[in-house]
Amino acid sequence: MLLDKFQNYVTRHELFTHQDKILLTVSGGVDSMVLMSLCVNSGFRVGVAHCNFGLRGNESDEDEILVQEHARKYGIECHNRRFDTLHEMELTGESMEMAARRLRYTWFNELCTTHGYTVIAVAHHIDDSIETFFINLLRGTGLRGLTGISKQIGRIVRPLMFATRKEILDYAMQKHIPYREDSSNKSTKYLRNKIRLGITPRIKEINPRFPFIMQRNIERLEAAQNFIDYAIDYFSQQVIDYNGDICTLHANGLSNAPSRDFIIYEILNSRFGFKGDTVDGLCRALNAENSGKRFYSRSHVAYINRGTIVIAPIEDNDLCETLITEGQQRAYCGNAVLYFDICDVDLLSTFNTPDNVALLDADKISFPLTLRRWQDGDSFTPFGMTGRKKISDYLIDRKISMAEKRRQFVLLVGDEIAWLVGQRINDSFRITDKTERVLRITKEII
Repeated sequence: MLLDKFQNYVTRHELFTHQDKILLTVSGGVDSMVLMSLCVNSGFRVGVAHCNFGLRGNESDEDEILVQEHARKYGIECHNRRFDTLHEMELTGESMEMAARRLRYTWFNELCTTHGYTVIAVAHHIDDSIETFFINLLRGTGLRGLTGISKQIGRIVRPLMFATRKEILDYAMQKHIPYREDSSNKSTKYLRNKIRLGITPRIKEINPRFPFIMQRNIERLEAAQNFIDYAIDYFSQQVIDYNGDICTLHANGLSNAPSRDFIIYEILNSRFGFKGDTVDGLCRALNAENSGKRFYSRSHVAYINRGTIVIAPIEDNDLCETLITEGQQRAYCGNAVLYFDICDVDLLSTFNTPDNVALLDADKISFPLTLRRWQDGDSFTPFGMTGRKKISDYLIDRKISMAEKRRQFVLLVGDEIAWLVGQRINDSFRITDKTERVLRITKEII
């Protein structure tokens, strides 16, 4: 029975006790509504937190009403907060997912401080963890990204990580637990839904026990990552010096270590957010003793200096300039990643693309391309126009917030801006009836 498995899982992994005061994060979906039922029926002390992000109109309001009514039925305190998520995105330049995540966890922590909650319980389960595994696998992650979703990080716990989506749905049906279905869960616009609706059902047809097999695999991967973290901490103490917020990694101290480049990747990724492709390029520069070349994560810059790697926070006046070579599949800019591929024009299903996708005539492109932040004096000819326009004026016309302006990048062919990234291409590089090959660039927020 799900209730027994839940209680055993919580006890075995010491997620919380009857002395804890637990804040349940309840959206109104089946997972969180079942978690509320399991906690109440197990006698735990709980309160409920519900976020209304105002992104789905009446659906969001109906979610809020269901959670409030069900909490009242159980006789437990219900905290509710409405957020102006779209306004927050404009202020910060974050994606919807990132803005919503930051808003809700900031509020959850405030509730813990104000009301004495010791644990924040989130209703992720096995299937969520498997989907995260595939998402990270497709994006090209290290081992850390293949460990799925952790069952505990600090006071955030996930007490349903033993259960599948089917088990949760079956329990809701048996116990007549009401829940709301988010209509966006059926849209294949999102990568997670493509995996949920397209990939995992087909694997389950081959082996119905796939979720439980993957759970064991992820647990083994997590154990391996824990061992790696222990080793990386040891190496870090030997080769890293700090001077304020500037870090120097003495790579020659790893000359006798196995898999030197892997150790460098783990240090730079876990501490400073550098991604695999960037670290690969950095290690090639290190091997070639190419001092001075700069590499960027979302928040830091790293460069080679006489056999050492120096890492520092990105300064406001840093253009974050990087070169894109022919055949390179992706590059990082600020809080986004750009994916590059060249295809035959006849393979395009449509020329109408969202702002995060650029279609450029590949035969008008010469490598390497330059990716950097925009600067005063930059101008281009926006697609569909004939005259040149300053980037600053274009951003003002589009009512781009100050935070977004600071994150705005441009992609150049030679000295000419080909794409105001995520906004508009240069008309000079547009597809015409003479175009044969297309350079397609997709921007994704990370």
